[in-house]
Amino acid sequence: MAATRRSVQEYLDTLDDAAWGAASEVKPKFVSRSDPAAQWTGAMKGHALFAYATNYLIDLDHAVIVDVEASRAIRQAEVGAARTMIDRAQDRFGLYPERLAADSAYGSAEMLGWLVHERGIEPHIPVFDKSERRDGTFERAEFSYDRKRDLYTCPRGKELRQYRRRFASPRDGVDDEGFMRYRASKLDCDACALKPRCCPNGPARKILRSIHEGARDMARDIAATDAYVTSRRERKKVEVLFAHLKRILKLDRLRLRGPNGARDEFHLAAAAQNLRKLAKLIFFFIPVEIVDKVWPLVRTRWPRRHVGAVQDP
Repeated sequence: MAATRRSVQEYLDTLDDAAWGAASEVKPKFVSRSDPAAQWTGAMKGHALFAYATNYLIDLDHAVIVDVEASRAIRQAEVGAARTMIDRAQDRFGLYPERLAADSAYGSAEMLGWLVHERGIEPHIPVFDKSERRDGTFERAEFSYDRKRDLYTCPRGKELRQYRRRFASPRDGVDDEGFMRYRASKLDCDACALKPRCCPNGPARKILRSIHEGARDMARDIAATDAYVTSRRERKKVEVLFAHLKRILKLDRLRLRGPNGARDEFHLAAAAQNLRKLAKLIFFFIPVEIVDKVWPLVRTRWPRRHVGAVQDP
């Protein structure tokens, strides 16, 4: 029997990783025979192709790449890669971030719950929410939740509960997907004048609530603060690094196959970007006397304005 190809063996080794095989249970539409770990995707808004995704953990204060993780090019894998990088940064460097700024792809209920309840990190992330309605009926945001009584109140003042009778053994009401269902009374809905605007196609209104809804509410509250506006502005530093990776370093096509090959190329590219950042900052930590001696040798390469603010540390 012929030996297994290296890229195939790496694919088999990563089937249980959160950033690879365990990211999604959905069967891929196509699988590459030469590189089965690559994801068939049309995210480039053009012809679909097999691709990997690179994920950065960046210090927003200095725009320095702290960690890199390769993954499949799907949202679930990128979320798993973010968890891996946060844990690895804590274990290796002792870095405990106070906040995490990211786009809505990382705003799922599971990710927000993990950040808030397990890591104590403020999520400066837009909430991934599909409760918005476009048919003119009441949205979930128009129903108020009472945490002490564990029920929702509709715009008409009626209650939505999980259960309307007591059980001998208490039930949490959580389904396999991590949601709790709150239902209104059919008698209340039938006699309500707002039923056409609330549940025109059903006997009674029903609302789903995630077990991580507390973390989602925290993310919504943070989104209304000035600190969130600052995080959104600083997040542009992340996009600049990705744009530099594609346009300047020309890393739009990988030369190596398999997850390990993708990791190697992404790490080398991130190291080059950090070195480029270091080269820009190094003059700001050199005494003025040394700069004056070295300046005649480098003035043809760096304009004077780049070292005009150099001060003695």
